[in-house]
Amino acid sequence: MYQQKQYALVLESRNILFEYCRAIEPEDFINQNSSFGRGGSMRNLLVHIANIYEYWIANISLKKNPIYSVYEEYKNIEDVINLFNSVDQFMNEFFELTEKTDKIDFERNSQKTSVEPLTLFTHVITHEYHHKGQILSLSRHLGYTPVDTDIIR
Repeated sequence: MYQQKQYALVLESRNILFEYCRAIEPEDFINQNSSFGRGGSMRNLLVHIANIYEYWIANISLKKNPIYSVYEEYKNIEDVINLFNSVDQFMNEFFELTEKTDKIDFERNSQKTSVEPLTLFTHVITHEYHHKGQILSLSRHLGYTPVDTDIIR
């Protein structure tokens, strides 16, 4: 229950970022800057965030075989928003799963391990916020004035 409430806060913050990105010039949105890792564009960083949800939530937790998103397939912010709609669907399934289990088993580096659902959930959302900060810094680097995407504003 708390995870769903927390994810609602993540969605609110994410939607503020998406609205901000709608005001970014399309060429700036996909402009790659090697100083900003993981493809170095706002679009690429957003797709990378989705890839982490696809890996940890869809693949590891839900045992699905997602097709990982490729940066170039997403031409604009609307495409990225649609991608995150699928992330939200995975998350809804994840919340249903977490009501039934206290451990998620998986193999990593050829070793079997398990984590609590809360650990996995915390991992994906902190990862998102890390890259959200990079996106806002990148936009500032391109001459924009970032918005406040904090949970408490």
